[in-house]
Amino acid sequence: MKQSFCHIQLLPPELRNQIAAGEVVERPASVLKELVENSIDAQAKNIEARLDDGGQALIRVQDDGRGIPESELELAVTRHATSKISSFADLENISTYGFRGEALPSIASVSHFRITSIVEGSEAQNLEVEYGKIVSRGAAALHRGTVIEVRDLFSNLPARLKFLKNPATEFKRAQNWLARLALARLDIGFRFLGGEREILNFLPAQSLVQRLAQIWPTGITDELAPFEGQNRGLAVHGMLAPPNLCQPRGDRIYLYVNGRAVNDKNLLGAVRTAYKGRLISRDYPQVVAFIEIDPAMVDVNVHPAKTEVRFQDEPTVIGTLVRAMRNTLDSMNPVGISDNTQMQMVKSDNLWEFREEPIIASQKPARREPWEIVDLPCSYGFESKGDPAPTLHEEIANFRSAQHGPQDLTAKEAELIWPPEAPTSHQKPGISSACPGNSPAGIVYLGQIADTYLILRDQDGAMLLLDQHAVHECILHERFLEDGLSGQGQILALPLEIRLEPSEMQRFREISQILPRFGYDLSLSENILQARAIPPLLSRNEAREFLTEALESRKDDLNALLVSMACKRAIKAGQKLSPDEAMGLVSQWLDCKSPSNCPHGRPCAIRYDKNALEKLFKRR
Repeated sequence: MKQSFCHIQLLPPELRNQIAAGEVVERPASVLKELVENSIDAQAKNIEARLDDGGQALIRVQDDGRGIPESELELAVTRHATSKISSFADLENISTYGFRGEALPSIASVSHFRITSIVEGSEAQNLEVEYGKIVSRGAAALHRGTVIEVRDLFSNLPARLKFLKNPATEFKRAQNWLARLALARLDIGFRFLGGEREILNFLPAQSLVQRLAQIWPTGITDELAPFEGQNRGLAVHGMLAPPNLCQPRGDRIYLYVNGRAVNDKNLLGAVRTAYKGRLISRDYPQVVAFIEIDPAMVDVNVHPAKTEVRFQDEPTVIGTLVRAMRNTLDSMNPVGISDNTQMQMVKSDNLWEFREEPIIASQKPARREPWEIVDLPCSYGFESKGDPAPTLHEEIANFRSAQHGPQDLTAKEAELIWPPEAPTSHQKPGISSACPGNSPAGIVYLGQIADTYLILRDQDGAMLLLDQHAVHECILHERFLEDGLSGQGQILALPLEIRLEPSEMQRFREISQILPRFGYDLSLSENILQARAIPPLLSRNEAREFLTEALESRKDDLNALLVSMACKRAIKAGQKLSPDEAMGLVSQWLDCKSPSNCPHGRPCAIRYDKNALEKLFKRR
């Protein structure tokens, strides 16, 4: 095929503007973004935005900020003209929302564009542009600020027009963007209209929670808790919802850097890491997080729309955000959640991966004992005779003493006995018995549903539903953290042998330094893996299952293997428990440092008090 030859030549200004428009003007929401950010940079205190027909018919933005002088109106729609930077140093220290000179001319090149503005002490002027060409200018009527109207967006570009969604979808995108911006600028009033109808109205000086209440359900905003942290001149703050208020989408994770909304993969990963162990992998938390940092320490020009950023010291930013959020999440749980893992960040393919390893007992920092829950008086069933009511810790200790005799049990002896030396015919391995008549901490066992969920009544009369598998996983995981990493295994009289595939042999070489910490004594001869010792807390078959899974999966960090081992050993859903076994499980669960969630992040218990039950039955 014969190729045509073209000489190098300058493109016409109209075509250059349309090409530039493709970078910054994708849809009505991006037009709204450019116009509103310009209003903020003009120090506006009140901004009103209106969209007709999803923004395709009309996008109108009016503000009360500093206007544009008559002599600069034409420059405002000229490419590469701006009032926001004047040198390369300004480019490296951007403190405004935008600076690009192509925003207004790009928008004007794909629409009927009209701008009206006034500077204090002068008369208002307007300028009209049709698809990149100025068609008129002159005096206008305006009291203050600037008004920009964009009509018939993309009507001169049918190919671009057909890629727009229906008007309702485009309107929703614009609304969501404006709402996110309003959360970052509490000092500015924002009003958003759909035609003549008011959709949002954020008043100046509202609190973050007040603004969130307009866009999030009340049940969520009522439960939000603040977090904050500082490190090396960096500040993070925001609001987060408890783990139980998760959702299957990540559209309520709002991230900001120096007041600018961003969609950054590493920051999103930091938020999910903070909730790790509290949510299952398919759930997302609800968080608003702000990062304030020296503009010179962050590059906001990674993306044309400035939705991505690059930090000079990324580990410090990520680590500070995770720690601040975790501190608040820890304080949310009334029984006090212990962070039994330490975060490690490894960068791969320009993306930070978060891995957690358990803190071995010798590495753990000193922690205050007893935990917060043991300081709460438990008066349920306690007849006061002038002495203070016993604490929950004392109630449980008394309960155990009644079961095991008057001897003073150590914390180690009071832990889960695994496996029982002589289990009775009705006991399940790994569950010590308890008499249901002497329930710990005033908790009364009521029964089991579907051989999976335990029903209890707590000391306040509320109903507790426990997932027996999740509860047992929680107990075992903490047991493994305390005792399972000593490296001391149980010697087998007859070694355990597993024949490996080539991929499994390679996998074994990758994790061969980790497995001995569990108590495994392993050697590989040709394709035969031989175990001469196995973890003391696993049976022979369980040890084989654990090795098989470890060699088949891609769990590279120690904690993931611990979680897998706890899951293998825990009682399963559908396994019937006797009342004493159920209460034995409950009493051990109450001693856990992290009782709220299993190692996979699923909740261990759900609590319904009188008010919650009345709502379920529509009594209130």
